[in-house]
Amino acid sequence: MRTPVCGVCLVMLLCLAALCGRGQSPAPVRELAQSRVAQECPSLFELYKHLHAHPELSFQETQSAARVAEELRKAGCDVTTGVGKGGVVGVFRNGEGPTVLLRADMDALPVKEQTGLPYASTVTAKDAQGNEVPVMHACGHDIHMTFLVGAARVLAQMKDQWQGTVIFIGQPAEEAGGGALPMIKDGLFQRFPRPNFCLALHDDAELAAGTVGYTSGYSHANVNSVDIIVHGVGGHGAYPQATKDPVVLASQIVLALQTIVSREVRPGEASVVTVGTIHGGTRRNIIPEEVRLQLTVRSYTDETRREILAAIKRIARGQAMAAGLPEERLPEVKVTEEFTPSLYNDPKLTERLVGMLGGWFGAANLVSKTPLMAGEDFSQFGRTEPKVPICMLNVGGVNPDTLQESKQTGKPLPSLHSPFWAPVPEPTIKSGVTTFVACVLELLGRPAR
Repeated sequence: MRTPVCGVCLVMLLCLAALCGRGQSPAPVRELAQSRVAQECPSLFELYKHLHAHPELSFQETQSAARVAEELRKAGCDVTTGVGKGGVVGVFRNGEGPTVLLRADMDALPVKEQTGLPYASTVTAKDAQGNEVPVMHACGHDIHMTFLVGAARVLAQMKDQWQGTVIFIGQPAEEAGGGALPMIKDGLFQRFPRPNFCLALHDDAELAAGTVGYTSGYSHANVNSVDIIVHGVGGHGAYPQATKDPVVLASQIVLALQTIVSREVRPGEASVVTVGTIHGGTRRNIIPEEVRLQLTVRSYTDETRREILAAIKRIARGQAMAAGLPEERLPEVKVTEEFTPSLYNDPKLTERLVGMLGGWFGAANLVSKTPLMAGEDFSQFGRTEPKVPICMLNVGGVNPDTLQESKQTGKPLPSLHSPFWAPVPEPTIKSGVTTFVACVLELLGRPAR
């Protein structure tokens, strides 16, 4: 004789059966992963210190790429180097299933480190112009590489908990905005398994270590560089009536450009037009022949980007025509090839990962962040047809006590690209590796058997 089972009990039994079918419940899997991360943390800290003390500028990341490749091989990956302009690709196959790409950038910045750390960088190198400059990992790419290596190690030790393929990417030249696209053009999605999802992490100088930040949808901007040559008719400063002064014309153009965002772009559509440099003239009493402007232009949507670039050309030419310059002396407006597309975090993927990470870090330690006007060429991984869902998450890097003190006193904290910035290592490493591992387990976790 069968005993009746109430509805609530039946649901509980079905849930237990599902958990048993997976082999382990989510909690033991998390505990196993966290244990593995803790075991790896001391050696990962040593790796981080080495990378921090040996930074390399964009397109010069030979030592960094070699070390990342070595570490990925040790973790069991099939490694290919020299992809694009120096990229590293590690492939870890673990049966049939989806493919997840994890990306870490490798380059540093021309900044003189002032953190006072015992492993601070004292490196100098020649930049693209041949100038000897100090070099520092002021944006945390050293810890990004550490996240990647740590994830490879832990996932290799947890092969029985996931099924599919993980692609580990060491990407050069993120700071120059030119590292991701060459890897893609070199066949990243053809020579290696095409990913179903692409993920990246970035250390965060505004969040406490142990917290994870996220932004659904647009999180980083389109970044365009524009050069304008403003022509004039030079002459003596005492006889302006015999000239067409490009200094005055350039000044009018600079002011008029500010009306693009305030009077042409739809209100609420974030965008920025900044004139970063203005150069012209040789002496105070000589009206020059030309003035050169350099601009950075930021937007989110491709439509707004096109609208702004067209407006810059129209305004520059219109101001010159109003000044009486002939067609052949109108300004030259050039949109350079330096372009970083906006980063769009797939909302469904972001929601899925954030919901899962709440179980790992606690919902209170997940922070929704506002979009930035900074550029990030991880965006390129999501723009190749058919488009792959991508998501970049932020890993807090500030000592919680330091962050609390800053909030109470108003004393500002070092930002990314600051000579004083370095994430607090151990908790940041643990959080970053854990985040990567948790995301892969969520996307590639073995189905119920």
